[in-house]
Amino acid sequence: MLTAFHNVVGCGRLEVRGLDPEGGTTWLAAEVLWPEAAPDLDREPQADAALVRIAEGSWVPPDGEPVRWGHIDGGVSRSASESQLACLAVGFPRSERRDGVRDTKEIRGHIETLTGLKSGGLITAYVDRVAVPSKPDERSRWAGASGAALFARGRLIGVVTTDRQRDYDANQLSAVSVMSLAARPGFAIAVKAAGSDLVPEDVTAADPEQARTAYDVEVPRGVNNLPDLSSPIFVGRAEVMAELERALGADSQTLHGLGGVGKTTLALHYAHDHAGAYRLVWWIRSDTPELIEAGFAALTVRLRGGAASDLTTAQAAEWAVGWLQTHPGWLLVFDNAEKPEDVHAWSGQLRSSGRHLITSRYRRGWVSDPITLPVLDDEAALALLSRLTEGGGEDEARMLADGLGHLPLALQQAGAFIAQTEITFADYRAMLRRYPERTTDAAPGGSDPARTVARIWRITLDALQERDPRAVDILRIAAWYAPTGIPRDLFAPLSEDPVDLAQLLGLLADYNMITLDRAGVGIHRLLQKVARTPAEYDPHRDRDRITAARDRAVELMLGELPEHPDVNVAGWPTWRTLIPHVEALLDASEPGEDAAEIDLVLIFAGQFLVGQGQLSRATDYLDHSLAVATRQFGNSHRRTLGSRNNLAFLYVSAGDLERAIPLFERTLDDCVRVLGEDDPDTLASRNNLAGAYESAGDLVRAIPLFEQTLADRMRVLGEDDPDTLASRNNLAHAYESAGDLVRAIPLYEQTLADRLRVLREDHPDTLASRNYLAGAYESAGDLVRAIPLYEQTLADRLRVLGEDNPGTLASRNNLAGAYAAAGDLERAIPLYEQTLAECLRVLREDHPTTIGVRLNLFAALELQLRPTTPPAPTPLPTAPPPQTEP
Repeated sequence: MLTAFHNVVGCGRLEVRGLDPEGGTTWLAAEVLWPEAAPDLDREPQADAALVRIAEGSWVPPDGEPVRWGHIDGGVSRSASESQLACLAVGFPRSERRDGVRDTKEIRGHIETLTGLKSGGLITAYVDRVAVPSKPDERSRWAGASGAALFARGRLIGVVTTDRQRDYDANQLSAVSVMSLAARPGFAIAVKAAGSDLVPEDVTAADPEQARTAYDVEVPRGVNNLPDLSSPIFVGRAEVMAELERALGADSQTLHGLGGVGKTTLALHYAHDHAGAYRLVWWIRSDTPELIEAGFAALTVRLRGGAASDLTTAQAAEWAVGWLQTHPGWLLVFDNAEKPEDVHAWSGQLRSSGRHLITSRYRRGWVSDPITLPVLDDEAALALLSRLTEGGGEDEARMLADGLGHLPLALQQAGAFIAQTEITFADYRAMLRRYPERTTDAAPGGSDPARTVARIWRITLDALQERDPRAVDILRIAAWYAPTGIPRDLFAPLSEDPVDLAQLLGLLADYNMITLDRAGVGIHRLLQKVARTPAEYDPHRDRDRITAARDRAVELMLGELPEHPDVNVAGWPTWRTLIPHVEALLDASEPGEDAAEIDLVLIFAGQFLVGQGQLSRATDYLDHSLAVATRQFGNSHRRTLGSRNNLAFLYVSAGDLERAIPLFERTLDDCVRVLGEDDPDTLASRNNLAGAYESAGDLVRAIPLFEQTLADRMRVLGEDDPDTLASRNNLAHAYESAGDLVRAIPLYEQTLADRLRVLREDHPDTLASRNYLAGAYESAGDLVRAIPLYEQTLADRLRVLGEDNPGTLASRNNLAGAYAAAGDLERAIPLYEQTLAECLRVLREDHPTTIGVRLNLFAALELQLRPTTPPAPTPLPTAPPPQTEP
């Protein structure tokens, strides 16, 4: 039985019984056969219909011919008199008995064939007469017989859902058309299960015996032109497949995602799995408007055979549209649609007749919200590789899957190639590293050579180049950074203003070439590798373009790096954001091809990492910097001397004085020879060598060199220059190391006062001065002044530098040492323990700061067990000599 869905929704128990004026029929148990899921009737009033099946085993269906289905053909009326189609609905509005007779109603009226079928699949019927059969001459009011069958010329054309006037004098009814129901997946199958084929016949206002038109061509269910599945292996898509099935149950749908992510594969699997649910499934290549038109024309050839030979492509395509409009219940797949408007030119004519499944790299402009298809998750990517290659080592397979970014096409391409050539996962990874161009373009035997990762993405780049070439430039530049969290501001110089930049990035995101979120810009790592690899056949990837993109990436990075990374606290958040992209840029650059600007990136990054205590990573950067500077400028250039000085300073920070001191001595000799005695870089080099001597305990050489440097800086740079203040602080520390607190403490006090005046109280050098002065007070046994100064310094460093900064860790250690020296182990030991835990978390285990804190903690614990005179704790200085900057 066909009724309105709102009649049966929510009923816990459903019963029906046959029409009998005397009431002799019995109630029978029934169930809703279709739909399986409740539709949203506010959004889709054309879904207000349900098929009900009698579930009572004793019930016997009545004899008679199957129902004849129909749909209104409003385009063939020959005159005004034929524009109205008579209709009839029979309803039982309240199942009432009046005078012993059941009050059924016959609604007789008409449909305006030119206007009665509304968009969305609803029919408007005008009521001419409503009567009770037992009183045929009596006019009566229509009152809510929703669920009544609507007939025209003996064909069932719809089911009544509402009367617009409700309990007032009725003159219009709304009905869901059979065409609308036939377009909904599962309806035709449910009808067939009940013993009837859903084949609507044309119902017109003209002579019913008129000649049949070409649109009366019928096809058996299941006709399709689906390509075969490229592989029987289909993993990791159960969730998105279920989402697609739900979406297509309600409306047409679009799948979008990066090229190679598996949109076509998913659509093909859906079409094959659900071919029986539709009257016809037709696959249309949609790269261009011409291909779409050709796809419709091919449908005409399939339906009409030789009779289509005399039609042009345009005529054949139009014939196919007409057939689809009058034979609902089909699925069209528009595969790889480049522009929404190309598809809308056709789908707009067919919205109420069937379903459209569209796949596209482009995200915007579709009628419904697209379903985004992500890359495979870890386990699905591993499963796909393993099944394609029949094993081969899980760890190696996982590394390859990670290297390919879990992109399905890349995994399929790699797995098939490995299986065909019988190489290992490690072999393929090595080829991908050494020959990325050929590897990403290598199609395994038997596969489509056009469907490789490199060639698929070229199609998208062609489309972007046509829309705005600057978008392709941004993509090439982004290929040199880390794959996630690229700051949008990096690309600001490539645009006219923020609005223009937002539109450029939005265009790339619409084509799924990048992702956008609050963290910044993301780009698939395999796409990055392809974009960085020259290819002779691809105009987007010629060597000059790629080299220019790398140089521009370096230039944009330099423009964003904050200056003075060791002391510019305000710039540290920016540094933390950019460091992953600096690292990626350096890793992607070929050794020996570094531009001169890369040396600046290396120096700044190395200085920042030294200041943050990340000495191992800093060593890699500063080693690289010295190699680049030597190759670019020679051994005696100022930039090379600066790089050598920075590397030597790093060795001091790491406690490796055996390498630091000879490198400082050589650098100072070269600075004097090349730059002169009074050059600021020469003075910095002399200061740094003196600091290395002091760290080695050689105060006999350190103190005179510090004194000379201070005098020269006061003469050349002036008393208030930050480097002069640093020299004064360093000389005071050397005096303290020599036990000469009489000269050290006043010099510390003077330096702190000058730094407060010149640099302000929150500058890292000012905080260091306060820490050193507190240490001198402690060395003099004046804990009354030392402890409050340590406490103030720790509080200020926590506020200004953060809890993970090496200076903050040193302050916490020094305060713990002062507590221990005062005999307050209850406060000293927990502070040492906290500091050691943070050093192990932030710094490496063998970092000098970590080692010093551990020794101090052991000493405090031993003192707690065996009280004696407290040993002097290991102080941690935090005012390193300034480095030479280019």
